[in-house]
Amino acid sequence: MRTPALNLILALAFLALTLGCATRKTTENLLASAGFKIVPATTPPQQSHLKTLPAYKISKVERDGKNYFIFPDPARQLLFIGEEPQYREYKNLRWQSQSRVAQDQREGQILHYGQDWQVWAGGVMGPQ
Repeated sequence: MRTPALNLILALAFLALTLGCATRKTTENLLASAGFKIVPATTPPQQSHLKTLPAYKISKVERDGKNYFIFPDPARQLLFIGEEPQYREYKNLRWQSQSRVAQDQREGQILHYGQDWQVWAGGVMGPQ
C-alpha cells in the first residue's frame, strides 16, 4: 500500500529525473549551437575513459599546452569538445536562454494577472 509520503517521494524523484534530463538536453543543445564538436566514444579505451570523467559537467582540461572544455555524456557515449571561443559562445547562449526563460515567466505572470479583470467590469474597465 502506498502512503501519501511515498507518493510524494516518488513524485519528487520523477520530477528530479525529468528536470535533470531536460537540463542535460538543453546544455547539449547549447554546446552544439556554440560550435562544440560532438565526438562519439567508439573504441573500448575511449568508452572506459569517458566513464572516468565527471558526467554531464563542463570541465576545463589542458592538452599539449592548449585549453579545452569538455562535457561527457556517458549514457550516449559522447564527448562534447570545445575551445575558449566555443565556451564563451556557450556561456553567451546560456545567458540568452536564461534571460528568455525569465522574460517568458514575467510575461506569463502578466498574462495570469490579466485573466481576472472581469471583476472590474462596469467601472473604468468597461461594461459588465
